[in-house]
Amino acid sequence: MVAERPKYFSDMESPPEFLKALDQARRLSTREGWCRAHIEAIQVSIDQYAEAAFGNREFFLNKPHSIGPSRSKNDIP
Repeated sequence: MVAERPKYFSDMESPPEFLKALDQARRLSTREGWCRAHIEAIQVSIDQYAEAAFGNREFFLNKPHSIGPSRSKNDIP
């Protein structure tokens, strides 16, 4: 069984303006000096939208780094 790789915003070559706006709102919200509870509510709602639309709650966050392609036991000499 092959698991499908999750999608991330940084993988999109030309994202729609709506997704660009959500990404910018999520990143800039912590710099505006608003109430922390309001910031968390905005970020949670954006993350819930990403999970419903793309199946990845961390869609707007940084993609995890890997050290290389995955290998099976048969590939190791």
